[in-house]
Amino acid sequence: MQRPVDVLVVGGGPAGMMAAIAAAQNGAAVALVERLPRPGTKLVATGGGRCNLTNALVKTDYLARFGRQGKFMRPALDVLDAPSLRHFFTLLGIETHCVDGLHVFPVSESAVDIRDALLACCLNLPIAIHTASAATALTNHDGAITGVETAEGPLQAPRVILAAGGCAWPGLGSNGSGFVLAQTVGHTVVRPVPALVPLVTEEGWPRRCAGIVIPGARIRIDLPKASRAGVTGDLLFTHRGLSGPAALDLSGDVARLLTETGKPVPVRLHLTPENDVEAWSSTIAAWRTEHPRRLVKNLVALLLPHSLADAVCAETGSGADLHAAELPRATQRRLAEWLSGIVVHIVDTEGFNKAMVSAGGVSLREINPRTLESRLVRGLYFAGEILDIDGPCGGYNLQWAFSSGMLAGKSAAQSL
Repeated sequence: MQRPVDVLVVGGGPAGMMAAIAAAQNGAAVALVERLPRPGTKLVATGGGRCNLTNALVKTDYLARFGRQGKFMRPALDVLDAPSLRHFFTLLGIETHCVDGLHVFPVSESAVDIRDALLACCLNLPIAIHTASAATALTNHDGAITGVETAEGPLQAPRVILAAGGCAWPGLGSNGSGFVLAQTVGHTVVRPVPALVPLVTEEGWPRRCAGIVIPGARIRIDLPKASRAGVTGDLLFTHRGLSGPAALDLSGDVARLLTETGKPVPVRLHLTPENDVEAWSSTIAAWRTEHPRRLVKNLVALLLPHSLADAVCAETGSGADLHAAELPRATQRRLAEWLSGIVVHIVDTEGFNKAMVSAGGVSLREINPRTLESRLVRGLYFAGEILDIDGPCGGYNLQWAFSSGMLAGKSAAQSL
């Protein structure tokens, strides 16, 4: 006979485990259903295995990084902000630190320790964990949730929390099945696209610079209605195009444009954001008089890594054995324009298999932000990546997973 369950959580990632813990700590008997053999598989891989679980920004600055989504997120952050999350893990025996003043990691630098602490907490509470058990359908009656169908049979509960993730890293558990479950009970799903994912360029020259990192670069979508502020951070050239925090943070917007337009997306790379085209024109003009016999590519290499300087000069016609004094004025202007802002065209991303998160998900209009309960089905709650919320690199998405899990679990238990 099935043990009576008050709250049933679908998904054993960070949002799901936190939701189960919060519900149990608020007096509910909880069951957690995870399709993989063990909860927290994707969590173990985050931050290169180090688990950047949050950051040191104050709440208002943290929420601002999510744009219009930030207002929806505030109630969850009010329940569990970054200092509260660090304290929560301290109580579980996990100390954290913030060495660079922004990114927060466990002192052990081990994501496994975070996963194991959450699992140990679950096992010490009235939480039944069902692993290798995929949820196949939600059951409801008269507009209220009644449970979940699984491959092993039905599980009944008056409260269900969907924390099944998105589509990113399908091999680690997120395969989009949560979106299908939500749609079967009437929820709208904003089409998911890969986010925090490397970008593939139409141009070949970035591949010749694979492995080069440009600190503090600024990149932006080069379209009329796109933000000119763009994203600032480290930019990494790869064998297929662009990666690094700056490219990754912009990738969700690029992926959405690729999906909507079906056309390459122009992206402008400001490798030295402090220098505009006029500043570069002055610098290059000075080379003609101060270093007339030096090769242009070697002068550019004083400011950029050598292979990148070679690529830039080759693409602008100022490479090979061209000396500074021999630089034609038209070529000089072209070189200045490239150095101040190179345009490349993104033709694809590296897909959900390489994405850290997915952008899109269950529409926020259909969710009560104060409780994370569905406005369509009573007793159905949502947490984590399954919602149409995604943030930049740097602990933003994990903080949201934990905060939304805490709010959904607490709300579900207290509503009984």
